[in-house]
Amino acid sequence: MKKWFKKAVMKKPPYSLGGWKKTQPTNLRRQKALSSRPKNWTLKHRYLSAGRALQALANVTKDRPTKEIAMRDARYFFKKCNR
Repeated sequence: MKKWFKKAVMKKPPYSLGGWKKTQPTNLRRQKALSSRPKNWTLKHRYLSAGRALQALANVTKDRPTKEIAMRDARYFFKKCNR
């Protein structure tokens, strides 16, 4: 799984989700994903980038709970950048 996720995320930096784990509380997961994006980007760009990285994770994982949680977090970030 790491090989495919890395390939999907390596297209555009940054290359990680900052320690995002499915077992963490919702607000901590989202905070880590967002803080892994560069601070000099606009907030909208950071939301979009975090959402795309989480969607890439959801698309490549075979673990059902990870897929569902990552998609939920990705949708959250996509909604935030459309406001």
